[in-house]
Amino acid sequence: MPRREYWFGLPALRTSARSARDSVRDRLRAWKVPGDTCCDAVLLVSELTTNAVLHTDSGQVLCGLTLTGDERRLRIELHDEGPTPVRPPEHLAGPCEENGRGLLLVRQLADRWGSAHSTRTEGKVVWAELTSQP
Repeated sequence: MPRREYWFGLPALRTSARSARDSVRDRLRAWKVPGDTCCDAVLLVSELTTNAVLHTDSGQVLCGLTLTGDERRLRIELHDEGPTPVRPPEHLAGPCEENGRGLLLVRQLADRWGSAHSTRTEGKVVWAELTSQP
C-alpha cells in the first residue's frame, strides 16, 4: 500500500487548534489509524498549532500528515512563518505556571520530533513521529 498524505492550512488564530484537532481526528479515523495513535496525534497537532500561533507572527499555518505504506509510522508536520527553529525547553514549567508544557508533551508523546527550515513556507517546520502497533 502506498503512503498516504493529507495537508490543510489554517489561519494563525487561537481557535485554529480546535480545527486542527478535528481535521486530524477525522482523517486518521478515515485511515483507520488505531485509537491510541489517533489520540496522541490529535494532542500533538493541538500543541504544535498552539505553539506556532502563540510564538510566531505567522498569518497562517500548514499542517501535514503522512502515514507510511505499512501504516506503522505517522509523521505530523506543522509549518509556520517563524524563522527560528524550535528547541527543547530549557526549564520545566512549575506547578503554578499556566504555560510552558506544550513541547514537553510533544517530547513525551512522540517517538521522534524536531524542527528545521521549512521547504513549504518561508519559515520553519516542527515535526513529530508516532509509531503505531498493529
